[in-house]
Amino acid sequence: MEAAITIMALLFVAMVALGIYATVKVAKAAKRGVDRTIDQARRTVEDTTLRAKSLGQTGVAGELAQLRLSLRTSMRATQDSLHAGVAEDASLKESLDLFERLSAHGRELDEDLKRLEREPDRAHVAALLPELRRRTEQITHSADALRFAARDRARRFAEDDLTSLSAQIDMEAGALRHWTTTTDVPGAAAGPEQRQGQGQAWTGAEGGAAGPSSGQPQAIPAPDPRSTAYPWEKSTRPETTT
Repeated sequence: MEAAITIMALLFVAMVALGIYATVKVAKAAKRGVDRTIDQARRTVEDTTLRAKSLGQTGVAGELAQLRLSLRTSMRATQDSLHAGVAEDASLKESLDLFERLSAHGRELDEDLKRLEREPDRAHVAALLPELRRRTEQITHSADALRFAARDRARRFAEDDLTSLSAQIDMEAGALRHWTTTTDVPGAAAGPEQRQGQGQAWTGAEGGAAGPSSGQPQAIPAPDPRSTAYPWEKSTRPETTT
């Protein structure tokens, strides 16, 4: 009796622990989902603000906004493309590692641009713009090169697969259209007794109709259903007598 109580107590503790573990996992997953939603909303708001500044403002402020928008757009597009492609092509793992290193430079540049947006000395910011443009172009060029190469690789694989598949289908279609008539069978001119044993032989109708040399269309005799066997049919067991 004591053993049964002990086992039930252990089962109860295990169920409670499992419930707590499942609750914690669900809570963490929900928190990650909320965090992703908040991050996405924040990025959307920031991108919209930068787009508005790049179009509505002139001078240093407008150019800073344009540089940030160009940098963020290129980096995000490359990140999405590589993450989507690495699931199907493991060779993109190295490209993804290179992009992570490039992202560190991109984040540093984005922070510099953001800080300069609040800089009151516009003349100082204007003097820094050539270098900021060069860094932005260098990073976006590298990101675009990775993204375009990954897309070209995926497209080439798809084209090669389609070419191979088309060749296989053409071969199968040719095999399906290949059949043999009695004109291709040796001994097609043999007598009626021999032609009966050659499968599908062109014979005249009953009652002395014209033979193959008469030029008249002739019917193919229907196969005997009792002697016709198909690959998908099971073999019939022979009847046993007692």
